[in-house]
Amino acid sequence: MPHRIGIIGLGTVGSRFVEQFTAHPDFEVVAAWDADPDACAAHANSVRIADDALDVVEAADAVYIAVPPLFHREYVDACVRAGTGIFCEKPLGVDLDESRAMVQLVEQSGLPAAVNFVFGSAPSATQLAADVEAGRLGEIVRADLRLHFAEWPRAWHAKAQWLRFRDQGGWLREVASHFLFLARRVLGPLELGAATVTFEDGVDGDLCEIDATARFTSSTAPLVMIGTSGGVGPDVVDLTIRGSHGSERIVDWYRLQSTTGGEWTDLLGTDRTQLGSAAYGAQLGQLSLLLDGSTNSLATFADALAVQELIEATLLGR
Repeated sequence: MPHRIGIIGLGTVGSRFVEQFTAHPDFEVVAAWDADPDACAAHANSVRIADDALDVVEAADAVYIAVPPLFHREYVDACVRAGTGIFCEKPLGVDLDESRAMVQLVEQSGLPAAVNFVFGSAPSATQLAADVEAGRLGEIVRADLRLHFAEWPRAWHAKAQWLRFRDQGGWLREVASHFLFLARRVLGPLELGAATVTFEDGVDGDLCEIDATARFTSSTAPLVMIGTSGGVGPDVVDLTIRGSHGSERIVDWYRLQSTTGGEWTDLLGTDRTQLGSAAYGAQLGQLSLLLDGSTNSLATFADALAVQELIEATLLGR
């Protein structure tokens, strides 16, 4: 029997997952809801639109929570009360005390629960981690994370303008968090050594960051992050793990490349559509394992809290 999935939040990401869940043989989307009536109307022909969020929680075996982070706690609480499994968007939250309480609540519930960091199961991340663990790169010397966004929010985030504001948005929380999750998985727990962040409208404004630098340490190797937004040019998302025998990097989210000193070589292909589909399919495959009670590679709530702590410390410049 397929897992009965409900979706709360039908914005950019939630809409994408309506399609992904519908296409996956292990899932049946039984209900969805969004606080915006227009978002609900856009999906009325593809999924049952619930009366409210509680209707979704009660109809499903597990709920995908795809709302902005300020509202995660509300719907996680509802799932715990109903005994419904949880698949929550990242970042886990923006208030650390609230997120710590959320982790404790979820862990005590014993419910299947995970956070949607794409590198929990994307083939690029899985292969990179396996190659590092097997010693194929030699001794790990350092890691570098480069981020640049010509515009923020990006064009496809047009309906998610909350991403412009520092109370819960910004590309550090939205994008860098994915890569810090993966870096923790590859290098081990990270600690922030130093950080400098510039905000678009100054220290006391409301708008999110426009540049950030940070240095993290781990028991394996340091990680240096440089991120910027604004200015013409292609977006950059590039995590490089550099070893004594070779290096590998993830670029454009899903491409995995390697080098032993010459040009970069693609290891998994270059077709972004195919690579993206493989990543989504792998993520939902791992979610199915979680709901079956089997071992899986998805990010736990504790994993997500550790990443949130790093991001929030970076935003504070310490």
